[in-house]
Amino acid sequence: MAALLSEEDRKYLVDLFNKELESEVKILFFKSDNKDECQYCDITQQMLDELAETSEKINIETHDFNGEGELVEKYKVEMIPAILMLDKDGNDMRIRFYGVPSGYEFSTLIEDVIAVSKGGEVDLSEKTLEMLKEVDRPLKLQVFVTPTCPYCPRAVAMAQKLAMKSPYIQGEMVEANEFPELSMRYNVSSVPHIIINEGAGEFVGALPEDAFVEQVMSVLKGA
Repeated sequence: MAALLSEEDRKYLVDLFNKELESEVKILFFKSDNKDECQYCDITQQMLDELAETSEKINIETHDFNGEGELVEKYKVEMIPAILMLDKDGNDMRIRFYGVPSGYEFSTLIEDVIAVSKGGEVDLSEKTLEMLKEVDRPLKLQVFVTPTCPYCPRAVAMAQKLAMKSPYIQGEMVEANEFPELSMRYNVSSVPHIIINEGAGEFVGALPEDAFVEQVMSVLKGA
């Protein structure tokens, strides 16, 4: 099978990770060998394997979605292919990728690896960090994307930065084309489309940080 990463990209990542990665990052990958059940599992596996080859600090752990129910339940994995990350102490960083993080979304995956290696170090304003202290119940942020959407990574990154800074928030990338039934349920017609707590709130577009957080907090306050 042909490599997904070009030699130029591979060298870039080796150099980037050498400079930026501070501690080990464990990536848990949930898959199925049944092609009918998971058409994109193989290519996601290949992408992660090639990524792991660029740094000794990136550890890929592959799990069977159907055969490891206890682990699936522990991490509340809902669909496959699924990617989640643990820090060096084994803490779930509450970020999820459902579908292949390809195209523009590959950059988000790289940024997350770096952030997790630094213990969840992300660039959020003091105002946002203060507002996150008010979050006292679970909030799931599903960001529907397509690989060709240049604005989507910004929305995914924002959801996942909030998740890394609040124990109550989970930030998910959902590849809209790979999960058509879910996309239809939420009437996703343009991306990025953000669904909060499975429909309690929603908005479209890669909003600036303040506006994004305002949308999330309005659902919390309206609950």
